[in-house]
Order: sequence, then C-alpha cells, then structure tokens
Amino acid sequence: MVQFHATTIVAVKRGADDICIGGDGQVTMGETAIMKNGAKKVKKIYKNSVITGFAGSVADAFSLTEKFENKLDEHGGNLKRAAVALAQLWRSDKAMRNLEALMIVADKDDMLLISGNGEVIEPDQPFVAIGSGGNYAYAAANALYNNTELGAEEIVRKSLEIAASICVYTNDHISVERL
Repeated sequence: MVQFHATTIVAVKRGADDICIGGDGQVTMGETAIMKNGAKKVKKIYKNSVITGFAGSVADAFSLTEKFENKLDEHGGNLKRAAVALAQLWRSDKAMRNLEALMIVADKDDMLLISGNGEVIEPDQPFVAIGSGGNYAYAAANALYNNTELGAEEIVRKSLEIAASICVYTNDHISVERL
C-alpha cells in the first residue's frame, strides 16, 4: 500500500485576537516521490469564524473537515462541542475509524487538536504543531513564542520554514489562515 506523507501544520494564538494556522504544501507518495508542492491544508470554515488545518491522508482530511463543519452547524458554532461530537463520531463510526488524519481547529476562544482515537486535546501552550515535521515546527514555535515579540503569523511562517529546512516531508510552500 502506498502511503502519502501529507504535511506539517502549526497553529499559534498570540493574545486574544492574533490566531493563525499555517501549513506547508508538500504531499509525498511513499518515501521517494513528491506528488504535489502547493497543496492547501488550512482553511477558514463556519462563516469565517473557525480556522482548521489537517495532517495525514488528504482525502480523509477533506472528509473530516466537511464533517466537522456539519458538527459546527449542529452545535451553533460551539467549537468544543462540535469537536467532541466529531471525535465521538470518528471513534464510533465503522467507516470513519479507518480515516488517518489529525486536525487542529481554532476560533477566537479555543485551539484544539482532534484525533481519530476520539481525543480532543486543548494544548497547554498557545501553540501546537502536527504532521511529519510537527516536532520540528513545535520546537521552533516554542522558541519563537517564548523568546521574541513576533506575532502569530510570523511565528507560524518561521516555524514552518525551520521545519522545511529539516524534514524531507515538509516544503516551504506555506499557506496561512488568520482569524
């Protein structure tokens, strides 16, 4: 079975109204082939009040993003309730259990990581990173957040650039969404 390594995503919240999620654009097939350089893995949803980014299987992530937006509709835009509802569905639905992706979602109040294991995690820090280069991007975001006055977008971009310089599954075709 061919595996697609599909990204690095970083989210940063700096203060009450500086929230960004960014991702690189590389989609890699197997260990040796880059299938796409400019994939967009972050987007605004739910009346442009929620931003989301995904790592993992691209098709699975599109399906999850659509289901998450439906859960936001069902729960009147309440991010936490929608995230818990998606995680419960993801864990319990026979077809969805096989989806391989992670999502970071954020609104003006909360930032959450949603996994296929039924976990909804609110990070301890106001930044989080996932995907192939997630550990590199997280370390960079941590250093930049705690040692500079850079805003969320600058931290996201620089963290992704650092991850791209280290991780072969991450490139420097960066897209960022901001609330």
